[in-house]
Amino acid sequence: MTQIDAHHHFWHPARGDYGWMPPDDPILTRPCHPADLADALARTGVEKTVLVQAAPTLEETEYLLGIADCTPHVARVVGWINFEDPTQIAHLRRLARHPKFAGVRPMIQDLPDDTWMLREDVQWAYQALIELDLTFDCLGFPRHLPHFHTLLTRYPQMRAVIDHCLKPQLRSHSADSLKSWAEGITRLAQDTSANIKLSGLVTEHDSLPDDTLLRPYTDHVLATFGPHRTMWGSDWPVSRLRCDYADWHAQARRLTAHLSEPDQAQIFGGTAARFYRI
Repeated sequence: MTQIDAHHHFWHPARGDYGWMPPDDPILTRPCHPADLADALARTGVEKTVLVQAAPTLEETEYLLGIADCTPHVARVVGWINFEDPTQIAHLRRLARHPKFAGVRPMIQDLPDDTWMLREDVQWAYQALIELDLTFDCLGFPRHLPHFHTLLTRYPQMRAVIDHCLKPQLRSHSADSLKSWAEGITRLAQDTSANIKLSGLVTEHDSLPDDTLLRPYTDHVLATFGPHRTMWGSDWPVSRLRCDYADWHAQARRLTAHLSEPDQAQIFGGTAARFYRI
């Protein structure tokens, strides 16, 4: 089965729309293009990728689709539209005609209102995604778990995936925080048809988290969502804050090594292929 990286980025900070990016970070503020990722893909055997937005602008989405047009390994692009502007349905319909456009990801984790996703004025966008058969990437923190539960049970037909396991707060890991996160994840797994990305975990700690710290979280995701609803993603180049691409790939392989080969194949390719229709 083809190995797929279900979540990574390319960017050029000089474009000027990456407001979250620290201006002087030696890792994040360097341009990242297909040539920079080629060696890591070759070493890990990853053949296809999903390129995900990192700026809340239509212009970045167009930029990413341009990269996808000339990069064979980029199979799908997850872009962005302004949910607060219903006239942007015209852009969404136009983008949906691009053969590599998969869907959208509002940057909910950066918004001051934790319940933004439930506001009446943004509901048109979810209905449009269903109408156009596009995907929705859920980006947030554990505090967003109940709100995503409300949203995804409201729209059971929407093809949704939970990014980065909803970023469990490994920096403040405790039995209570693990329990609270795990309960929210269980509700999403049981009550919705969403998929989940095994990605973005290594940067939720101030140093590279070891297998012992990560295992309770990854085991819970695998137990609740199962391999057929779980997809691996690198979150490169953000992951470079803690490790190289191949290091996280190898760690994820260790954390899933107890599963059967067919189940591992789902996590590292099959689930993403079905969800993003690669």
